[in-house]
Amino acid sequence: MSIKILVTGGTFDKEYNELDGTLFFKETHLDSMLKTARAKLDVKIRTVMLIDSLDMTDSDRKLILETCKKSIEDKILITHGTDTMVETAQILGKNIVDKTIVLTGAMVPYIFRSSDGLFNLGCALAFVQSLPNGVYISMNGKYFHWDNVKKIKEIGEFKTIK
Repeated sequence: MSIKILVTGGTFDKEYNELDGTLFFKETHLDSMLKTARAKLDVKIRTVMLIDSLDMTDSDRKLILETCKKSIEDKILITHGTDTMVETAQILGKNIVDKTIVLTGAMVPYIFRSSDGLFNLGCALAFVQSLPNGVYISMNGKYFHWDNVKKIKEIGEFKTIK
């Protein structure tokens, strides 16, 4: 079983500019993360975009949707910014039923020692292999159905709605 990993950006892949304290994108950290985790999975990584999810447009989400639809793999993991992850999951959930798609991200960039990114990636890889077809969000060791989740920004966590 091959897993397609689609990179879209988000805090997961941000770099830190030591001179001015800003975060920016250079390239994905996925290869390094998989190596650090000693993952022994058959994965195919494709960088679709590297943007902050707050800057994501409808056309960006359409590109993600079309990329998922065209993927020959039926197990897809998407790295995504947490601020609008739910919106992207909703578009995918309403349009794709024959694949297992898991979106994940991080509250702290992978380059920081305190990042939750590696843990979230590992959980998402496990969930994408074991959950039935559908669209899910995986954060902090939990998974949520696309139509039953929201981000609580005040505490930086995802919770079920119902």
